[in-house]
Amino acid sequence: MGTHVHPSKQISFFLQKIMDELPQLKIGFIGAGNMAYGIAQGILKPGDVVASNVIVSAPSKNNFSRFQAMGVSVTHSNEEVIHRSRLVFLAVKPHLIPTVLSALSEHVTPQHIIVSVAAGVTLATLERLLPGGSCVMRLMPNLPCMLQEGALLLACGTGVKQEVASLLKGLLSPCGLVEVGPESWIDAHTGLSGSGVAFVYVFAEALAEGAVKMGMPSALALRFAAQTILGAGHLLRDGEKHPAQLKAEVCTPGGTTVYGLHALEKGGLRAAVMGAVEAATERARELGRS
Repeated sequence: MGTHVHPSKQISFFLQKIMDELPQLKIGFIGAGNMAYGIAQGILKPGDVVASNVIVSAPSKNNFSRFQAMGVSVTHSNEEVIHRSRLVFLAVKPHLIPTVLSALSEHVTPQHIIVSVAAGVTLATLERLLPGGSCVMRLMPNLPCMLQEGALLLACGTGVKQEVASLLKGLLSPCGLVEVGPESWIDAHTGLSGSGVAFVYVFAEALAEGAVKMGMPSALALRFAAQTILGAGHLLRDGEKHPAQLKAEVCTPGGTTVYGLHALEKGGLRAAVMGAVEAATERARELGRS
């Protein structure tokens, strides 16, 4: 008579085996867009995962060359990705998720880890479309993942153990800042870090145009605006100081900065930015309900 092993112990053993044999971990991407590319770059960067163990599928070959340049396999078959992978990233447009998963559901096993990068597709929807007990997660990255400077939030489904979240967080850490949190944070993260990238670009454009107005050449103004935002971001991220404290350190009584800040306050910048994050978050929630 065989010895009964509790399912949670089976999962833990499986994950420990994966972590011990990371170079042999089989990873697949269904979808070959920018997010898949950025995540693949980050995962492969430390060298622990072997590029030949990664496979990407897409209906078109338009984006295949950049994956092939990394040594990643490509295919037009989503089913092949499932059969050749333990960890699978769903990186297709949200409206395609039901179609993709309906064709793949019968091939998903308890040993698969399925990570969706599709905005607005809830964990409940993913779990409904996959076999019961499937290990499902949501990942919300942003565009700077392509340069390994992303902001990524992971949310776990009901069948996900802590070891899975730890594994994914470690694998994705080269992509940028990675945190694990409840699904209720995903939409706010979309408004803050996903849409927020575009908000920063608008601010950078405005900074540069202000300098152009005051006589600086446009190309130089854009370079200085980009460097200013980059430097300020590094100080904020790495300096362990609140933004208000950093702002105060730049201001001197009667100096240029406080005059500029007064102009921003009169223009309602703070309220406008808060409103932009709120509007983007609400839209993400609407997409999740549709």
